[in-house]
Amino acid sequence: MAFDYVKKVRICEVGLRDGIQNEKGAILTVEDKVELLRGMIDAGYKVIEVGSFMHPVKVPQMANTDEVYKAMQAYDIPDDVELRALIPNKRGVDRAVACGCKKVKLNVSASLGHNLANLNRTPAESVAGFAEAVDAAKSNGLEISGSISMAYGSPWDDDIPIDEVKKIIEAYMAVGITEISLSDASGMAYPSQVYNICTEVRKAYPDNTWWLHFHNTRGLAIANIIAGMQAGMNQFDGSLSGVGGCPFVPGAAGNVATEDVIHCLDEMGVETGIDNDKVIALSRRMVEMIGHAADGYVLKAGQSKDLKLPLPVRQPKK
Repeated sequence: MAFDYVKKVRICEVGLRDGIQNEKGAILTVEDKVELLRGMIDAGYKVIEVGSFMHPVKVPQMANTDEVYKAMQAYDIPDDVELRALIPNKRGVDRAVACGCKKVKLNVSASLGHNLANLNRTPAESVAGFAEAVDAAKSNGLEISGSISMAYGSPWDDDIPIDEVKKIIEAYMAVGITEISLSDASGMAYPSQVYNICTEVRKAYPDNTWWLHFHNTRGLAIANIIAGMQAGMNQFDGSLSGVGGCPFVPGAAGNVATEDVIHCLDEMGVETGIDNDKVIALSRRMVEMIGHAADGYVLKAGQSKDLKLPLPVRQPKK
């Protein structure tokens, strides 16, 4: 069987949202975030998750998202760059409109236990609230997408039946959302499962647009990305230096490091349009800002192309 996969992908940088929202000891300032955002745009990112409009008391790391958007208005942002933010409800849409955010994303978990821990609602209650937020977004000219956490498994529910995932996909579609992310917040996904789920949803909903979001909890994130690529998926999330994690899952490690993903894709000849040397510099800056090392590999070992050891000189025989 030929090893076949897509040859061009888009990467969304989520370090400023799903990464630092789990940092307990470091609150990045507006200036810090703007510095990283400008660097991301310069590196070639076309999709960036700037933050979220969650309640600032519950997620203090995201409390200045509104101010970050306002600060970015001072800079020329290319028309093909998308700056999106996570929202919990219509109130999130209102905040997005007020600060100039043009793209928002809803989230619900396929796991009952996780959705209760994350949003204090059942999945059904979350779905019931979609329509109001979607109507508000569209009436204000905002684009809107959706994501499904725990789409591959949950420590509360073990396996998540594909039919349960499909119900949420169809709930999104019913309110007009066809751009959907399948997220592995628990880090339980594995390649054959990812391939089968992605193949199934692409076949069942051919007009939808898909993103895949993997955590590297058990070291399988890049393998899962490649499995998704084999199934025809071409849009993936990554986080600078691998910062992040899920606060509701015991032992959950961070997101997959963006520089690791791009390094792998560069080696495979897959086009991303992103300069990984610049991403590595940004990841080092992220590590400085949060004050501790994260879980990425390239920051420790360097890129393969940079290994230029001199050939040892053969010593004459005595």
